[in-house]
Amino acid sequence: MLFLYGEDNVAQHAWFCDTSWGDNMANAHIQTLRGKSIMPSLTVNNLADSQKFFEGLGFEIEDKWEQDGKLLGLMLKAGDCRLGLSEDDGKKGHGRMKGVGMSLYIEADDDIDQVAAKAKAAGVTLKSEPADTEWGSRAFEVMEPSGFAITITSPSRKA
Repeated sequence: MLFLYGEDNVAQHAWFCDTSWGDNMANAHIQTLRGKSIMPSLTVNNLADSQKFFEGLGFEIEDKWEQDGKLLGLMLKAGDCRLGLSEDDGKKGHGRMKGVGMSLYIEADDDIDQVAAKAKAAGVTLKSEPADTEWGSRAFEVMEPSGFAITITSPSRKA
């Protein structure tokens, strides 16, 4: 028997129980979710501005959704990373804060200084310049036009 628990139907832990054990939950084994990727979807203030921003970071359009000639959303990709974007339709109120309490951390095998230089050349403003971190990576930060904080980093070199 498999029970999934999580907020908003998102699996956080799975309990695998052999029903032949009866009601003895002491014999239950916890196994954490073995995710392979995560594809966040951001509701942004202006889809065109956010598209330009992410293209400046090196993302490309993988898919787009339109209705009656109006662009409703995008799926962007950069390597194995995927990111969905949709424009805020105002149904939950206009001027809502975006990105509060949430940030994206993107690990890339690229030369981080070159990624930052290309982003700046494409008009992206860096929140922080590339710098070495105490955990052995090199990283810089940017702010998406709607307010989502993003860190682009190299893999950690510390074991």
